[in-house]
Amino acid sequence: MEKDFFQMVYQVVRLVPRGRVTSYGAIAAYLGAKSSSRVVGYAMNGAHNVTPAVPAHRVVNRQGLLTGKHHFATPFQMQELLEKENIVVKNDQVQNFKALYWDPTQELKL
Repeated sequence: MEKDFFQMVYQVVRLVPRGRVTSYGAIAAYLGAKSSSRVVGYAMNGAHNVTPAVPAHRVVNRQGLLTGKHHFATPFQMQELLEKENIVVKNDQVQNFKALYWDPTQELKL
């Protein structure tokens, strides 16, 4: 089941548009597993070797913090990837988070 859940997480994350971010909890809620945001985080930790690619850098915590940054090749890679998409990050937090927030339950009407 966990492997299938990870694949569903990856499918949702691949839909997050360039220049936008979402949260672990939003993905979990969209997948009908509202209390599984930590499992979404585990999926993101292992997303770097998945094909097709998963833009894991676009998934942050509910306050816009880059809590997953230590699972990238360098501690700065997550921020660098976000900045390449014109997302401003200061002190490990996405600036203008509410405006950039992509909620799959709203954007991907079931």
